[in-house]
Amino acid sequence: MSTNSEPTTTTVSRHETAVVLPASLHARPAGRLARAAAGFTSAIRLEHAGRTVDPTGVLAVMGLGATAGSTVTVRAEGDDADEAVAALAHILATAE
Repeated sequence: MSTNSEPTTTTVSRHETAVVLPASLHARPAGRLARAAAGFTSAIRLEHAGRTVDPTGVLAVMGLGATAGSTVTVRAEGDDADEAVAALAHILATAE
């Protein structure tokens, strides 16, 4: 018996952007990032000065040591990668 079913493919999106911080990543913006990152299914990473962290942890984000004027790269891979990167980049770009 022959079946004529198409193989299933999953589209995984990858997205990345760099943001120059207007302010240092202290507790308030780190908390906003962690809450936002936890709402996505994609694997998200923040990179700064050769370090990479999972942004769902406030202490990990603060531990990057990113200060005003430095560049942080947001990377995501998964079904909602584009949305995840856009949301986290917005939070970084508007940090106070």
